[in-house]
Amino acid sequence: MNALVILGHPRPGSFNHAIAATVVETLHANGYDVVFHDLCAEGFEPLLPSGELPEDGAVDPVVRQHCAELVAADVFVVVHPNWWGQPPAILKGWLDRVVRQGVAYEFGPGGAVIGHFQGKKAVVFTTSNTPRDVEISVFHDPLENLWMNVVFRFCGVEDPYRRNFE
Repeated sequence: MNALVILGHPRPGSFNHAIAATVVETLHANGYDVVFHDLCAEGFEPLLPSGELPEDGAVDPVVRQHCAELVAADVFVVVHPNWWGQPPAILKGWLDRVVRQGVAYEFGPGGAVIGHFQGKKAVVFTTSNTPRDVEISVFHDPLENLWMNVVFRFCGVEDPYRRNFE
């Protein structure tokens, strides 16, 4: 089994880094082959150049590698802080460039979405300083909607899971 773990936090030694390290260690202990990316440490370029916009556009070799790892993964794990109800910009840029049409999904007849992640699992760990009841009652938990519906269910993951740590 292959797992892809993506970390989107800029500060080494953060709680997010500890979560990601525990995830990687646990997956290895359970026999997974793990690919781990600390996007900030690697200097991942989050800006989507116009040439990558068409489905068949010219894609940077680093992005192509990330796309191949995404396709090969049986399990996705994403770890990041909640910044203004969103992932940090580097992770949003990773989504824009890697979880792309032709890789994660496509449009079929009549515009029907065909997700390419059927049978795959997804887990998202987020951290925040907003109490859970406020996150839900005031903000309607935008990260839950983003990851569970907009990204993973859209791409075919049937039962994604998210856990937030305050």
